[in-house]
Amino acid sequence: MYSLEYKVTTSCCDSEGQLKLFSALQMMQDCSEMWIDSEQGVKKYFEEQNMTQLLVSRQVEIVRIPKYKESLTVTSSVYGMKPMFGFRNTFIYDAEGKPCYKTWSMGAFVDKSNGKLKSVDAATIASMNLEPKLEMNYGERRIILPKESGEARDAVMVMRSDIDYNRHMNNANYIRIAMELLPEGFTVNGLRVEYRVAAKLGDILQPTIYHITDHKIMVSFDIGEEASAIIEFNGK
Repeated sequence: MYSLEYKVTTSCCDSEGQLKLFSALQMMQDCSEMWIDSEQGVKKYFEEQNMTQLLVSRQVEIVRIPKYKESLTVTSSVYGMKPMFGFRNTFIYDAEGKPCYKTWSMGAFVDKSNGKLKSVDAATIASMNLEPKLEMNYGERRIILPKESGEARDAVMVMRSDIDYNRHMNNANYIRIAMELLPEGFTVNGLRVEYRVAAKLGDILQPTIYHITDHKIMVSFDIGEEASAIIEFNGK
């Protein structure tokens, strides 16, 4: 397990002094990426094999939204490992140790030189310290869009500020853009996101919004004919 300590500062807050979901996702991503420092055998293997891990899907369950100046602890632990995929929990806890955000995610292992899937050997997998799978609601990884047409919104270009060190659009930025498309007053209490084709600098993302029910909205981002990411927001 790996953990990071945070304080909810002004830059992380919305107009009501609450932690932005975008900022919470950035905290989760940072902790998940830094986790590899707690597994030196895996870290060494990835460096030698020129590999990295890319997020394939994430589910977020929002228990409570922290407020300005609250102290938080983010933890990330791997509960399952296959040759090409890993499964982890990343939770955000308040100062009393109570969960504010519960998440599980699936990551893919890829070769940095070509972006293709690459296997981790059995010895490296066996050397890992797997943690217990934490209690939360586990939904399906795949997200199926409705057959009826959604409502297309204005296209978005991937900017330099959207790109992370893997040289594609950072995962949290999809959520940030998609939330601007949600109706005024729609309160997000959970989401699922599936990442399919990584968007790169200069790509044009075509957002489409689907109003499933009063409490469920989907947003897809397409690059040409291919889906880049699909997000399901659950509200209340």
